[in-house]
Amino acid sequence: MLQEVLHNVYNKLRLHFYTQVYSKFADREATLTTVETFSMEAINTLDHPTVAQFASAMKISAPNAAYRVSSLIRKGYLRKIQSKKDLRTYYLEPTPKYEKYNQVNEAYIKVVANRVRERFSEEDYNKFTEMLNIIDTELMPDVDFIGKGGKADAGTEEETDSKNTD
Repeated sequence: MLQEVLHNVYNKLRLHFYTQVYSKFADREATLTTVETFSMEAINTLDHPTVAQFASAMKISAPNAAYRVSSLIRKGYLRKIQSKKDLRTYYLEPTPKYEKYNQVNEAYIKVVANRVRERFSEEDYNKFTEMLNIIDTELMPDVDFIGKGGKADAGTEEETDSKNTD
């Protein structure tokens, strides 16, 4: 039963996102391929990874990852931020162009979270939040690299490498 419910919730979140994205493309050509969309979602979730961290997380070759990153930079969805600690290291950061694209997903998650808060008692809401946090932090070790990119070390926009290339 739980497996089915998790599957349904996950599918509904994805379907809502895809529906919104497709509706935005009704009057113009999509600028991101499917693989590029997946790549951006992964990079965003990884929270400022390096190209090597992105490649490792996605289990793809470094040249393949570099190719994807270059394409996303050219299209304006991604930029490289130079490390403050090691000037040889660059972290990947979604641009405002991608943030606008991704707002559809974030807005719907907020709507659902507000509905959960309204529907359940404070005690149930807090317990549900606690349970989801345990699932996130303890029960999914196979994806524990999420959010462990270089955000804390990433430079500010002013420190961004002006070339933004590989």
